[in-house]
Amino acid sequence: MRENKLNDEMIRIAEARHHDPFSVLGRHPCPEGVLVRAYIPHALEVAIAEGNLPLARVPDSDFFEWRGSGKNLPEHYRLIWRDTWHHDHIAHDPYSYLPQLSDFDLHLFGEGRHSHAYRFLGANEHEVDGVAGILFAVWAPNAERVSVLGDFNHWDGRRHPMRVRPGSGVWELFIPDIAPGIFYRFEIRNRNSGEVLTKSDPYGRRFEMRPGNASIVTPRSTYAWQDAAWIERRATADWQHAPMSTYEVHLGSWQRGYEGEFLNYRELARQLVEYVCRMGFTHIELLPVTEHPFDQSWGYQVTGYFAPTSRFGTPDDFRYFVDLCHQNDIGVILDWVPAHFPKDAHALARFDGTALYEHEDPRKGEHLDWSTLIFNFGRNEVKNFLISSAVYWLDEFHIDGLRVDAVASMLYLDYSRTEWVPNQYGGRENIEAIDFLRQLNATTHSEAPGTLVIAEESTSWPQVTRPTYIGGLGFDIKWNMGWMNDTLRYIGQEPIFRQYHHDLLTFSMLYAFSENFMLPFSHDEVVHGKGSMLNRMPGDEWQRFANLRLLYTYMFTHPGKKLLFMGTEFGQGLEWNSAGVLDWYVLEYRFHAGMQTLAKDLNHLYRGSPALYGNEFDWQGFEWIDCHDSQQSILSFVRKAGDEFVVVIVNFTPVPRTDYRIGVPQAGTYQEILNSDSHFYGGGDMGNSDRQLVAEEMPWMNRPYSLTITVPPLAGVVLALRA
Repeated sequence: MRENKLNDEMIRIAEARHHDPFSVLGRHPCPEGVLVRAYIPHALEVAIAEGNLPLARVPDSDFFEWRGSGKNLPEHYRLIWRDTWHHDHIAHDPYSYLPQLSDFDLHLFGEGRHSHAYRFLGANEHEVDGVAGILFAVWAPNAERVSVLGDFNHWDGRRHPMRVRPGSGVWELFIPDIAPGIFYRFEIRNRNSGEVLTKSDPYGRRFEMRPGNASIVTPRSTYAWQDAAWIERRATADWQHAPMSTYEVHLGSWQRGYEGEFLNYRELARQLVEYVCRMGFTHIELLPVTEHPFDQSWGYQVTGYFAPTSRFGTPDDFRYFVDLCHQNDIGVILDWVPAHFPKDAHALARFDGTALYEHEDPRKGEHLDWSTLIFNFGRNEVKNFLISSAVYWLDEFHIDGLRVDAVASMLYLDYSRTEWVPNQYGGRENIEAIDFLRQLNATTHSEAPGTLVIAEESTSWPQVTRPTYIGGLGFDIKWNMGWMNDTLRYIGQEPIFRQYHHDLLTFSMLYAFSENFMLPFSHDEVVHGKGSMLNRMPGDEWQRFANLRLLYTYMFTHPGKKLLFMGTEFGQGLEWNSAGVLDWYVLEYRFHAGMQTLAKDLNHLYRGSPALYGNEFDWQGFEWIDCHDSQQSILSFVRKAGDEFVVVIVNFTPVPRTDYRIGVPQAGTYQEILNSDSHFYGGGDMGNSDRQLVAEEMPWMNRPYSLTITVPPLAGVVLALRA
């Protein structure tokens, strides 16, 4: 009976169906003392290196056995074998090792509370009793068998089957004598259907260049960071009362090499840091650099949640990118996508033959608009996967913040769908996703003090940027999509009609301080047939540029942090094309060069004026002077912080307004510190730079003092008290 059972188990090993290969392979007691059994397909002969003890082949199989007293046999012995290609091999037997993952790690992972699951899942350098190798681990609870495939075993799923850790769904295998740099995948056999799948590592930290999808074992980084001072300042910085102007960048199309090739992270860093410093932005926000299958996808179809894309170099190359930014006082924000993932067969979709990371029910598990799958936030291990990914980028790459994509699609079960499943209370709120987001924000703020989490959230969901302990979602900043949509709708009107849409501008101040808002003109506004920001402006060429200059002046003086997508700062004429490169050549032309100069000056004005950034999130930083002049389409307001203030006047018609009287807070002489109609920016140079603007004691607009100014056409003017 014993032999029959053993033969059955050997057959299951040979057919790659066995869930516990350690019960068959490796070292076991036997009547003679010790039995060593190995299964090595394509081996001609096998021996134990210590003592040169030959193993006998089990007839009609690729099993080899040795029996003996085992007195001189070390616990971790080496096998020597020659294969059918007449290559010789020597390696420690992986089936001579005990389980390596700790019960504590597995317990925390099962509860969804392991912030650093990447330290034991995936492929990690490991050493046991002085023997170095790689410890592989993967979560696949519905598998009958999981194997490590690699270039070290001819991609043969029979060679290195893994052991399952009961109750956890985690499979592990320590393979000694292999080193970082090898390519690998996991082969998974579903226990119900028998389907065999070949999958990339969900926790893989590097992947081969497209179109390949193998994971690459990555060594522990020895990168020598030079940003300690930045990290220390960041942990205690009062970011809410500091300027934040973000340059949103798609690395693949910002700049390329002479032959159209992608640049390395290091070269991109050198060019981009120089440009961002010159332009005055405080932060760079990267469209996802998490690994993704297609260049044209912009990065939002993520298949590698722990891997910087190999298109631009290695993980250490990316560390250099972030480090150089920090050394030049530039923060780095990463677009991060926990809402959904693609259906690519090699990645997370039906990972172990079941809907593991996603929902089985397509009414909950699929975004029909995007043809992507939705994470099952009700599973602890799925939440742990995503939170570990977030912590990984903040910890391993010193990222300063995450911009969470598509938050609205996570919050609502009926988001953009006609068929949906209500929650347990009959509502449309995704309770599991809400819990996940709160856990995400609490964890990242604890693990990486001073880092930010920014929500792209387009609805009126309350308290997005309020702490979790008072019922908020716990984000730091929310994109003000309402302001963006209203403002673009307004400025897209012909100026003669704007007087009838004045409320689109004033409405934002009814809710401007209900959240910590960022004002975004992002990549989403220059794609899908919307045209470029420049060509969304009405009128002839002069008016289009004047409108865009006015729009940016209004944006930089309105409460809220700022974000501009690359190319919009110099008025690129064409809609963004991720397969090409920005049209840098247009800077040879006056209007485009002037637009870039204005963007630079707005950044420096914003960063140098506490009145514009000191109170961006509360009413102490803003006062209307006049919001009722709809007939002339003019707005005027005060931005202030402490005793400092500036006066802003914006004219949304092409009609210049001379001797325009405006109320001001204090007596004294005012100076025009920015005029978007300046000839430096390509404007008509109408304004007040050559005038003494002395406030008179004449009450106006509920102010004790007033002055008269010239308001240029389609322009914004900023005044400051000088004496």
